[in-house]
Amino acid sequence: MKQITSGTEIVLLGTAGGPRLRAHRAGIASAVVVGDALYLVDFGYGACRQGKLADLDLGKLRAGFVTHLHSDHIADLANLLLFGWYENLEDVTRPVRLYGPGSRGRVAAPSADLRAQDVMCPDEPMPGFAATVRHLSQAFATDINDRMRDNGRSHPGRLLEAYDIELPASVPFDPETAPAPPMDPFPVYRDDRVEVSAVLVQHAPMSPAYAFRFDTADGSVVFSGDTGVCENVITLATGADVLVHEVIDEQWVQRTHGTVDTPRARATIAHHTSAHTPIPDVGRLAQKAGVGTLVLNHLVPAQIDRPRWHEAGEHFTGRLIVGEDLQRIPLIP
Repeated sequence: MKQITSGTEIVLLGTAGGPRLRAHRAGIASAVVVGDALYLVDFGYGACRQGKLADLDLGKLRAGFVTHLHSDHIADLANLLLFGWYENLEDVTRPVRLYGPGSRGRVAAPSADLRAQDVMCPDEPMPGFAATVRHLSQAFATDINDRMRDNGRSHPGRLLEAYDIELPASVPFDPETAPAPPMDPFPVYRDDRVEVSAVLVQHAPMSPAYAFRFDTADGSVVFSGDTGVCENVITLATGADVLVHEVIDEQWVQRTHGTVDTPRARATIAHHTSAHTPIPDVGRLAQKAGVGTLVLNHLVPAQIDRPRWHEAGEHFTGRLIVGEDLQRIPLIP
């Protein structure tokens, strides 16, 4: 890879986890800036506005990566085109390559005690990333066709190309029985500034779900995506300079949902405790991976009266950063 003299930095665009509207934190989204090249990770609520506030130039965007297809990670995806048209996206020299999970193939069984609901879009109930982008374009076809004809905007195909991430055939993935089997990282994207690799992570029933590693001439950063405690994240992050990892306050889960015994409460607790990573475990995981800096991101809950995020440092001897919206973190401090 070409040596970068202007430095590499991570920009936390939004740090709130979950499909909720927060007054003080935007939805989950991050950027990696390598010299004059820009890469985006996830497109949560407000991501495009946050990019504007961070003074990121969409004309420099080369690629984007989606960890999984939950709404709080893709809610602003259509806005990348619809608003990016007017924020220098037309300046890209070649289409921006967008990568995300393929289809899991079948709808998950309902959580224990919950009644099965009618399936949404039974003809295509679990579209993968590329199909999701296609459907979003169809949903906004009236606007898109009008803008191209009335404003002279470029066809979306000249600006954005969406791809499903293809798992290596050797990975024994199964959405129900093996959503994150032990595996080696595999390559997803490469150019003269970055090499991006991925592993499956534990966020069932949402699967496939990925963590991404960016290796640059200045160092490496890993984004965990949403995951419970997962050995694959340790494998991917071993030796990395920075680990940006999701976190959930496990005591808040019990205070909030453990006071009533209903099917929904039980399902919520089961999801939060298996598909997300408690505060102490994030520190232990980062310590085991040997990273230099741990950045807590995708905070659940996003606002809390008694924050405990610092307790991750009781299990981690490196530098701990509790992420804030629009925070910029140099890869080499």
